Amino acid sequence: MTITRREIIKAGLAAGTALSMPTILRAQTPDDARTVRWVASNVFVFDPIISVTAGYHAYQIYDTLFALDSKGMPQPQMVGKWSLSEDKKTYTFQLREGLTFHDGSPVTAADCVASIRRWSQVDSGGKLIMAIVKDISKENEKTFTITLNEPLPLLIPLLASSGGYYLAIMREKDATLPPTEQVTANIGSGPFKFNNALANPGVSFTYDRNEQYIPRQEPADGYAGGKVAKVDRVVWRVISDQQTAVAALQAGEVDFLATPPSDLYPLIESDPNLALENVNESGRVMFVSMNFLQSPFDNAKARQAMLHLIDQEAIMLAAGFNPKYFRPVKSIFGNSTPYSNDENTGWYKKGGDPEKAKQLFQEAGYTDEKVVILQSTDWPTASKAAEYLAFTLRKIGVNAELAPSDWGGVAKRRANKGPIEDGGWNIYVNDWTDAELDNPISVPLFRANGADAFFGWPKNDQYEVLRAKWVKIETLQERKALAREMQSLAWDFVSNVMLGQYFEPIARRKSLTGLVHFHAAYWPMWNMQKASA
Repeated sequence: MTITRREIIKAGLAAGTALSMPTILRAQTPDDARTVRWVASNVFVFDPIISVTAGYHAYQIYDTLFALDSKGMPQPQMVGKWSLSEDKKTYTFQLREGLTFHDGSPVTAADCVASIRRWSQVDSGGKLIMAIVKDISKENEKTFTITLNEPLPLLIPLLASSGGYYLAIMREKDATLPPTEQVTANIGSGPFKFNNALANPGVSFTYDRNEQYIPRQEPADGYAGGKVAKVDRVVWRVISDQQTAVAALQAGEVDFLATPPSDLYPLIESDPNLALENVNESGRVMFVSMNFLQSPFDNAKARQAMLHLIDQEAIMLAAGFNPKYFRPVKSIFGNSTPYSNDENTGWYKKGGDPEKAKQLFQEAGYTDEKVVILQSTDWPTASKAAEYLAFTLRKIGVNAELAPSDWGGVAKRRANKGPIEDGGWNIYVNDWTDAELDNPISVPLFRANGADAFFGWPKNDQYEVLRAKWVKIETLQERKALAREMQSLAWDFVSNVMLGQYFEPIARRKSLTGLVHFHAAYWPMWNMQKASA
């Protein structure tokens, strides 16, 4: 039996009752009241040092030294005590008692040192630390130090940042692997353990409560505080069809849906057993990155054309976002950070300016070459945004072509620096948590250092000189002034083009409560609890 979306909406609104479900979703476990079934995107990479997207998985099983609270302030997590020397060059960290890995081995200072060294090879903040580090070494089994050649006021925020690669503390034998070689053991010390035996890639992954985990005593607060696992098991289901996922939620087959489609919000809100909840309170910014290495976007005029072409409201609507949940964004620092500003934003025009865009493409010498847009078909909003972008480009005479694949295919192809005929690309759609756009050091999106920059490999030496000043500034007002200087340059050389800020509430059964609210990308499994059926 095939159920159309129209039938789902009609049935749900009229009766507010669960729909009949595909039998594949019927499987239950004996301890259902202690098991949460949640639906989120597929997991392709499990090592957070290989890909930032692995953070969705890694936050559950790996603990970290410091974590951000709900106000974005760093708080000790695995660290029990820490101190700074009088010359502000040596940090001493002592781990709290009772930390053990999932295999039963104790977490030691050597594990932390190795994990920091591996993380610092890929994360912008980590690279910055290593550029001025004199020594990182263990003092004893529970204590290690970081000694710098000069003071670094941002060291603790860099260790706690959720904007770049996750500083997951791994066993030393895992953390000594090169950052290009994926760690597959999935053994951390966090509140949940990955159940390798039940992993079914593309279908489901299972996380079991770590009974040996000793949480901090403070209440959960963002990613900080006590990470208390209040359920025994979380089954992460992959349901690519969103209609099926919503129907499963209605039927009680699943408890949590990470990204319900916005056109089904009315259906969810009308169901007495369901609720929408905005757990990511800062929302996310959707943007397009352009490939600086390939024509036509190796020319700044072509990139500026994209800035003028985009009608943010139209593309957000085309992507399927509810107008209640999106707004335009003009600052490279997002809408919700202290550094958001209006410097050099004269390009913004409600409705866009296609004639100006067409003129700039001509000035760039565009000659009808193919412009390939990577389209992630298993990410519906990004997929629709890509389709609308191609439509908009074609309207002004650009030979736009979509290259559809799942996100795994996009993630692989975007790393290709070669020309189109060798599998390269010109544009792809991505997003980032708005609140994390306060950190131009750790968030790779801010980099404009060519080959070491994020995908698209933007390069602007003058901007990089400004970005390097960020870590040496101590006051908020000085950083705000620097942010304006950076943005002024950024909107001239144009590494990314904003499509809009959106808020995407999760959907849950009302029997599932206690979800942690945060200002970042990753949904924590701890603290949530489920009422008995």
